[in-house]
Amino acid sequence: MSDKKIFVLVLYNHVGEDEYEKLKQVDESQLDFEPEYPIQVATVREEYAALVKALRREGFMAGALNLEDDISKLEALIRRRPPDVIFNLVEHFRDEPALEANVAGLLELHHIPYTGAPPFSLTLCQRKGLTKQLLMANGIPTPRYRLLHTPEMPRRHGLRYPLIVKPAREDASSGVEKSSVVQNLEQLEARLKAVFEEYSPPILVEEFIEGRELHVSILGNDPPEVLPIIEWDFSELPPDHPPIISYAVKWDPLEEVYHRVHSFCPAKLSRAALRRVKEVAIKAYRVTGCRDYARLDIRLAKRAVPYVLDVNPNPDLTEGVSFMESAEAAGYSFSQTLRRIVELALERRDEDC
Repeated sequence: MSDKKIFVLVLYNHVGEDEYEKLKQVDESQLDFEPEYPIQVATVREEYAALVKALRREGFMAGALNLEDDISKLEALIRRRPPDVIFNLVEHFRDEPALEANVAGLLELHHIPYTGAPPFSLTLCQRKGLTKQLLMANGIPTPRYRLLHTPEMPRRHGLRYPLIVKPAREDASSGVEKSSVVQNLEQLEARLKAVFEEYSPPILVEEFIEGRELHVSILGNDPPEVLPIIEWDFSELPPDHPPIISYAVKWDPLEEVYHRVHSFCPAKLSRAALRRVKEVAIKAYRVTGCRDYARLDIRLAKRAVPYVLDVNPNPDLTEGVSFMESAEAAGYSFSQTLRRIVELALERRDEDC
């Protein structure tokens, strides 16, 4: 056996300003609220540097490449020094999330093993309406919905209020705001007008599930392992903000709501509820074609019925966020989790030999 180190290329795509760089200049004393979490979060460059450092700590030869919307940079590197495996962290290309799958497809054509979901799964899970059809066809609970291509919604639409309105082909909570949850037709029409003005159709309108919000992370393939489940606590949100992870809650440390939502892991679930959540999560993971790792957003309604809200292949691997928080609770360190994901990709290379 060769003692040559395995070369892991961390591949990502970032163009333009890094909003988190600007946060380094923020004076917390000027805020009109007391922040609970740090304002100066890791920048894009720092996040990927941390992944490279962790992979090196696990014995890999690792480096990072920012495509910067230029696929020729990857082609040149492949010709010069083909990686043994690519840690695929590309989430969009030319500002188009839909092109994420095309990058994975290119890696398939080059016959280079890469981490995470294949092109089919990446494409499917960005089409929320199609994903929900597949879930429902397989008996997996998901909120009832309508998919709109125009802002007109009939008064008798067959859905029960409250409803939540969100873009059907965005991710990372884009387009989800405190006004996204509506209680009546008047609010629904106003929200549809606003969302259609900002986002391309289709727009998803689905029943808002009252209940506990869970992040269910899965690691592995055969068999997949459900990591300790995270539950979100919305009790400190202001009265005018519904119990949801809006874009501000998730991404904006300059907004007070970012500091008023907390998580704990593992979620305190009964044995029956835990078993049912795990069964639903693994089934959804498999039918949507996820691979290596993923995170599912689930609402646990009355009678412990788990509703799948979203399936997220290749979720954020930043240290301390949902997936890694669950991995740590399972006993895996940051670097050990990354190593396991790389090993899963390398198994596919070995199977092809």
